Amino acid sequence: MYVCICNAIRESDLRAAARCSRGNAEAVYARMGRAPQCRQCLDDAQDIIDQETMALEMTVS
Repeated sequence: MYVCICNAIRESDLRAAARCSRGNAEAVYARMGRAPQCRQCLDDAQDIIDQETMALEMTVS
């Protein structure tokens, strides 16, 4: 599924990037070499990033 149509970012790519980097959706996009365009995806992207962050924290604990 595409999370960001403007940048053609798939959910699986966003999850992988979130596991390798920290920050909000805009920071993760930047690490992917992209920037939000229309910004409609940021809430959903942030939810996915938060899920991955929580999963990592549970694994480490």
